[in-house]
Amino acid sequence: MKKLLLSVFALAIYSASSAQCNELFISEYVDGTGNDKALEIFNPTPNPINLTGYSLNRYSNGATTFTAGGTLNLTGTIASGQAFVIVNGQTVTSGTSPACSPALQALADLLDGVYPAPTYMNGDDAITLEKAGLKLDIIGKIGEDPGASWTDVFPFNDAAGAYWTKDHTLQRKASVTGGVTTNPTAFDPTIQWDSLPENTWTGLGSHACSCPTAGINEVDNSISVIVYPNPSNLDYFNISTSEVIITAQVFNTIGQEVVAKQGNKNDKAMMIETTELSKGVYFVKVSFEKGKSTVVKYSKQ
Repeated sequence: MKKLLLSVFALAIYSASSAQCNELFISEYVDGTGNDKALEIFNPTPNPINLTGYSLNRYSNGATTFTAGGTLNLTGTIASGQAFVIVNGQTVTSGTSPACSPALQALADLLDGVYPAPTYMNGDDAITLEKAGLKLDIIGKIGEDPGASWTDVFPFNDAAGAYWTKDHTLQRKASVTGGVTTNPTAFDPTIQWDSLPENTWTGLGSHACSCPTAGINEVDNSISVIVYPNPSNLDYFNISTSEVIITAQVFNTIGQEVVAKQGNKNDKAMMIETTELSKGVYFVKVSFEKGKSTVVKYSKQ
């Protein structure tokens, strides 16, 4: 499968012990409105990884076990240099617990289970990625209840500073090449994460990482591309960008090119017909002059 992500070759900096480009880690955390919650896992290794034996776990409200917070046993395979998205699976409103937005669920590679489950986090729950009980990555601090949220000022709880894990999206810095495998003395989210506003989902499905995964530098994502409507139930979508489009290609999730279109000399916008495409998730690769290209995730409903 073609690799769709950016290689930036930066220095990795850690506040706790970490693996280096040899195991899965959590690359994005979405704590949106209501149950609009998601987690993204990235494969920095040169090989595909079967998810059998891996799990996501939620340590709720300072708990030292995930019994109350829930666990999700992962299924599927993550190709080398690719991201895998898990989204809250609630599809109908139940009492005061709202359904997760269909637009967010359309971005999922896997929907989470029923409550309690990892993607019912609300800012004060530690999240782990584990394999056969071995912790591969930790968001937050297991056993600590920070109040409403972990923050950006010592002691990194709601006694001081701005909320980071509540009502925000966190994206792992490109310099991070592995997960936090030891429960931190204190969880300072600013060291390894970038903070984005609530209900920001546009980065789900792709991740920039400095691991030298083979083929990862095919795409630099330096040019902004808008694909709309997205998700869509129409038989087309539009592409808009500030640069002249040389080609636009659509790939399915196993890496097969299913649509290709050449741009004209001055095209900075293009319509792609999707009549022949089945419902599902696709990757749109838009190529420009000087070998530059950008990839955007597209969902046909």
